[in-house]
Amino acid sequence: MTDIGVLERNDPHEIDLDRAFAALADPTRRAIVSRLAEGECNVNQLAAPFEISLPAISRHLKVLEQAGLISRGRDAQRRPCRLRLDALDAMGRYVVHTRAAWEQRLDRLEQFLAVTPSADGTSGRPADQTTVHPPKGSPS
Repeated sequence: MTDIGVLERNDPHEIDLDRAFAALADPTRRAIVSRLAEGECNVNQLAAPFEISLPAISRHLKVLEQAGLISRGRDAQRRPCRLRLDALDAMGRYVVHTRAAWEQRLDRLEQFLAVTPSADGTSGRPADQTTVHPPKGSPS
């Protein structure tokens, strides 16, 4: 296992990032994950805000479960669904790692452009020009 969450696929407790991101590509599944972030609930509670059938919600839950994003337990007749925070942590590590790598690349490009003569013969870009990439914390 690497430090960014790209994990071996033969461990059932590990998350498959491809499946996790693919599962979250659907807006209904993202809404379900958002609801589960508030706490566990059953299928009927999850289905309430949607105008789709219970079997359709169950299929969405199955995709989320197979992606490792949720778990479903058994409590007598109830089957509570829970968000797997370890899965979200792995996805977050991947995003943070990828963002840092691109920021480093953009920083190197900025340094290169600062010392490389431009087509008109002047050296580098003007000193008052802002950075090539958005500041940390901004949505990009």
